[in-house]
Amino acid sequence: MNSVIVAVAQYLLYFILAAAAAIWLYLPRQNKVGLAVQAIVSVVIAILLIKVVAGLHTDPRPFVVDPSIRPLFAHPPDNGFPSDHTTVAATVAFLVMLYRRWLGALLLVAAIVVGAARMAAHVHHGQDIVAGLLIASLAVGIAAATWRWVRPHLPRQLTEPASV
Repeated sequence: MNSVIVAVAQYLLYFILAAAAAIWLYLPRQNKVGLAVQAIVSVVIAILLIKVVAGLHTDPRPFVVDPSIRPLFAHPPDNGFPSDHTTVAATVAFLVMLYRRWLGALLLVAAIVVGAARMAAHVHHGQDIVAGLLIASLAVGIAAATWRWVRPHLPRQLTEPASV
């Protein structure tokens, strides 16, 4: 069971990223541009928010708080707040949800599973996971609002379907 937890905690994120890339390939051109722009903006915002909240709050990892707890994989004893893995996975899921609601919802479930696995592996607490989910939703919300404001001002060939 521990090997499954470790695999999910460390590698499910890559499946989420690959699934999002595959979904992006099948989007219409104008949606590809929108998703790409929002992804870049969301990631920048998420990174900034991670740095800010990590500077405001410290949450030692479970194996640091209680030395009798052993993490299931090697991990530095740094600040666990917020969970970077959960933040990235949820950011991708929320972005996909903007264009393919059900596929994004499935990826969001996978992102939550990543967070749960990281808790089960003793490298995060619940608050680290919740903070990652909140940061992701805020970052994508800001990026989506910004895109809705910027999109009408862009050249038509970027935001409208190609004419046949």
